Amino acid sequence: MARALLVVDVQNDFTEGGALAVDGGDAVASGVSRLLAERAGDYAVIVASRDWHDAEGDNSGHFSAEPDYVDTWPVHCVADTEGAAYDPLLDTAAITHHVRKGQGRPAYSMFEGTADDGATVAEILAAHGIVEADVVGIATDHCVRASALDAVSHGVHVRILTDLVAGVGEDSSAAALAELAHAGAELSESGA
Repeated sequence: MARALLVVDVQNDFTEGGALAVDGGDAVASGVSRLLAERAGDYAVIVASRDWHDAEGDNSGHFSAEPDYVDTWPVHCVADTEGAAYDPLLDTAAITHHVRKGQGRPAYSMFEGTADDGATVAEILAAHGIVEADVVGIATDHCVRASALDAVSHGVHVRILTDLVAGVGEDSSAAALAELAHAGAELSESGA
């Protein structure tokens, strides 16, 4: 059975020192790089997403000068800026598909984005016969959660590699993992 690795938003603005830094973000980037160095061949496709927001405007209410950190956020991951780039600790050589999400509107799940050729993540997975996916990245309680739930809803058996995710809050991350497990996702460590 074909397996994918879904790498969610391992970007400078979400790792230490970024506009919306998550504690442990750099460790996730390094850990995913170790996983890819050891086991990239285990995956038929490796899809990585990035938030990719417009520089002008509020991206349909996503950016706010007074963010609530639920539906509105400070400016982050503006297209073609250093903040939107992959964390330098993430080795991207093995990534087969790069997906951008946002682009003028709020987007949490990588399934809301498109690859350079316009393909959606659902289309990429279907084209490669993917029935299983490992999910890693940032943030456990936001974009990892949304991406993994969408993968489950597309009939993919999802395994969250819990040592390769980092969340905004401890309680909200634990709640997200519990929700994912309830939805049918497996929680496991990578061993990388």
